[in-house]
Amino acid sequence: MSSSESSAPTVRATVVQASTIFYDTPATLDKAERLLAEAASYGSQLVVFPEAFVGGYPRGSNFGVSIGNRTLKGKEDFRKYHAAAIDVPGPEVDRLAAMAGKYKVFLVMGVIERDGYTLYCTVVFFNNQGCYLGKHRKLMPTALERIIWGFGDGSTVPVFDTPIGKIGAAICWENKMPLLRTAMYAKGIEIYCAPTADSREVWQASMTHIALEGGCFVLSANQFCRRKDYPAPPEYVFSGTEQDLTPESVVCAGGSVIISPSGTVLAGPNYDGEALITADLDVGEIARAKFDFDVVGHYARPEVLSLMVRDHPATPVCFTSEASHK
Repeated sequence: MSSSESSAPTVRATVVQASTIFYDTPATLDKAERLLAEAASYGSQLVVFPEAFVGGYPRGSNFGVSIGNRTLKGKEDFRKYHAAAIDVPGPEVDRLAAMAGKYKVFLVMGVIERDGYTLYCTVVFFNNQGCYLGKHRKLMPTALERIIWGFGDGSTVPVFDTPIGKIGAAICWENKMPLLRTAMYAKGIEIYCAPTADSREVWQASMTHIALEGGCFVLSANQFCRRKDYPAPPEYVFSGTEQDLTPESVVCAGGSVIISPSGTVLAGPNYDGEALITADLDVGEIARAKFDFDVVGHYARPEVLSLMVRDHPATPVCFTSEASHK
């Protein structure tokens, strides 16, 4: 059934496939606004940016780490990366909120969040009135990401009920965590955002599976980057591959995609360059898909299989005087 045959509303959504301006957060925010303005000019109501778009995904870097040793250059690399991160909330979040309000779009943005001297790979959410809604911190960084990013907890796994649908996000390989997905399905997610750094073709299989499993729209946004989008060596080095790269070498090929609850690819995947990938989401597809399979509804067997989610903040230090004043 086409959207024209359905009485359900449609939502125009865009996933942004573009690179960070590395180590230059103000310039990256300027670029984000240009892309947001372009998407809004196409009538987009929801715009999703890639993982770590603000702050940068430090592809190829090892931060000078080997077991038992950290180099001085690696420590300086971390200092610069920390400086490019943003506070949430903070002035950059305020600017992103103002952009969402200016262009009247719901905005989902991947950022590197700075909390003191620990960084988190985070997604921040804004409504089309320019209000910051909240954030999701990546629960499980992958491989060497764990030396630079902290771990999120169950208090930042939100699904926001908005006029265009229930929106949430999981970042990159945490999309492979079935219990996390189940928690999001239980919160009623309808527009499942999947900012990522994985441009392999096999990523598409995961995105299609999630759409079918969750009966939801899946919007996956990845960066498209060439070597020249990162600082030149020796300031920034792609460990193990630098000698094989030219400035034009593609180091992340994108693959951003929009998939319907029936598993139909609505737009993308795009491996060609920076792009805005747009599709109209027929909201009626959700009910039609859930009729077949509702993973936390009529297809659940809670007397056999159930899940408990610890969704309180996991803070390492609590002060009793603060608690008594609340």
